[in-house]
Amino acid sequence: MAAVILIHRGVTVLSRWVGRIEKVLIANRGEIACRVMRTAKKMGVRSVAVYSDADRDSMHVAMADEAYHIGPAPSQQSYLSMEKVLEVAKMSGSHAVHPGYGFLSESTEFAEACKQEGIIFIGPPSSAIRDMGIKSTSKHIMSAAGVPIIGGYHGEDQSDERLQAEAARIGYPVMIKAVRGGGGKGMRIALTDSDFLEQLESARREARKSFNDDVMLVEKFVEDPRHVEVQVFGDMHGNAVYLFERDCSVQRRHQKIIEEAPGPDISPAVRRKLGEAAVRAAKAVNYVGAGTVEFIMDAQHNFYFMEMNTRLQVEHPVSEMITGTDLVEWQLRVAAGERLPLLQDDIVLRGHSFEARIYAEDPNNDFLPGAGPLLHLSTPSPDQHTRIETGVREGDEVSAHYDPMIAKLVVWGEDRSAALKKLRYCLRQYNIVGLNTNIDFLLSLSGHPEFEAGNVTTSFIPQHYADLFPAPMTPSGETICQAALGLLLQEQEHTQGFTQTSAEPFSPFGSSNGWRNNIKFNRNVTLRLGDKTVDVVIIYNKDGSYSMQIGEEVYHVTGEVEMDGGASFLHCCVNGVKSRPKLVILDNTVHLFSMEGSSQVSVPVPKYLAGVSSGAHGAAVAPMTGTIEKVMVKVGDKVAVGDPLMVMNAMKMEHTIRAPKSGVIKRVFFSEGSQANRHAPLVELEEEEEEAAQREGSSQ
Repeated sequence: MAAVILIHRGVTVLSRWVGRIEKVLIANRGEIACRVMRTAKKMGVRSVAVYSDADRDSMHVAMADEAYHIGPAPSQQSYLSMEKVLEVAKMSGSHAVHPGYGFLSESTEFAEACKQEGIIFIGPPSSAIRDMGIKSTSKHIMSAAGVPIIGGYHGEDQSDERLQAEAARIGYPVMIKAVRGGGGKGMRIALTDSDFLEQLESARREARKSFNDDVMLVEKFVEDPRHVEVQVFGDMHGNAVYLFERDCSVQRRHQKIIEEAPGPDISPAVRRKLGEAAVRAAKAVNYVGAGTVEFIMDAQHNFYFMEMNTRLQVEHPVSEMITGTDLVEWQLRVAAGERLPLLQDDIVLRGHSFEARIYAEDPNNDFLPGAGPLLHLSTPSPDQHTRIETGVREGDEVSAHYDPMIAKLVVWGEDRSAALKKLRYCLRQYNIVGLNTNIDFLLSLSGHPEFEAGNVTTSFIPQHYADLFPAPMTPSGETICQAALGLLLQEQEHTQGFTQTSAEPFSPFGSSNGWRNNIKFNRNVTLRLGDKTVDVVIIYNKDGSYSMQIGEEVYHVTGEVEMDGGASFLHCCVNGVKSRPKLVILDNTVHLFSMEGSSQVSVPVPKYLAGVSSGAHGAAVAPMTGTIEKVMVKVGDKVAVGDPLMVMNAMKMEHTIRAPKSGVIKRVFFSEGSQANRHAPLVELEEEEEEAAQREGSSQ
């Protein structure tokens, strides 16, 4: 290896050991680990994976040339353990460490530790991580560099009183942010003085959990802004470029859900100003590698520095799609001391790209994260203009210990309209069974007229809530017939498999085709649609078709199951209309997927087989598996509807559990630090005697 030393005005500003990278350790998991490994393989660089107990059989472990176990599932004991990661780096003979995003990617201490061990840290110098990671420091540096900033309090006095006083001076609403924050963690909005302290405490708890640092800053919250960020890249030779902007305005819980590049309705002049400001920001801290400068943009396209993420961003693929670059390859080359592959005038913007993040979550329940097995997973076919960035396969488990993202669907088109059309087409082909996902929500979002027009802000979801969360559609009669047909064909397949192995394979008593001598066989089937049931009368016709009666309507139905690419398709005809939905039957439920949408129709489980309902009577239950961070009540406390009871931490997010009704705490089932499974009762509430008596009297 050789040392690269850069001197600016007589002062050493950058000194790094560089050299040929032949083996790289990826200090991460999931889709970003797989993403880095693909480029490493393309470049002939060997990859080393690390994994926790929860990831022993994961996709990134299978892809790596070597893989090393580094501890139990909790990230603090595995992926966040600098000592364990560095031990593996040395043991494996890795020349460099790629931190991905999250975990150790923006840790000054980890970057310094790599340097001390003579291992290349694929990222910026630790000084840049430190300066840009502390938001108060970064604001001062940006202001000095001529980058527009927004006013706020970034001081050392962190007392509740001082922060609340500064919030009042700035004027509500305000944003409370962890100075070392990122990824939406440790961020809260206080709308009024009365809720400031509650939001401050919540932000601090989450910041301690995510960054081991709870120092906060307070800024004026710009209402209805756009979130626009610029991809920058620097090398060790003083070069820095921008690869245009991304619009990441559409968010939930301060986390991006859909991103696009370039930003809609941004003029070439504003685009150039954004890029030049971002390059000034990068040069102000002698930046090396991939970074993102994030701005808030108002309705007049004025923009203000928000923060700089000193790592590769989750949404980097959209920048690659519009510039024809591989930013991970750039990272590896620049970390080895090479110059940037392209200078500013060589970087050309072509077309438009979208990225949709597919999460295991329930949009209809405040985007509550989920976990569980991917019982069925089928995706659109990747091609030159369609990328699927994922770290899971069918049968894998989405773990409760980590972020619930399943995949990133990335598409490119000649213009925004073409790219959006491609995105929606591919979302229809992304089919998952086993847990809740946000795919239907992404379809509602990407099909909204205001989104199609490019009128996006960070308030897009609450502003258009009614349109984005329509009442669920009852499956049509045709869909019910398709589901019934799927069940009948499955029954026939199972029966044929049984009779072929029996002693009398040709016995008519082993047939399931409904044959009867001189009469037509009919049967009644009850199906469940959500919380309702529907009765279907099925008549077996002699030509192998079916007549299905639902209420007063009668449908003529034919069809068969076809296998294509490992998936089952129901090639059917209902009243002369042919269709070919994808068919998945699991756990007494028929899942139908088509370009018109998805439907679920189930067979009711008999009461004697049904499990008990989740949660005890009068109890507040855990909405997911997680850790109890804080218990706010004790036995004997009186609570009102909506009062906070506990704070849970799951999927790297904090969730406050509130009282479902008024009453007195009878029992508290969990203590701080303990694990609670999904649907486990957390506390038991009983009504006060006076209220119970009043209610009993009013009912007489």
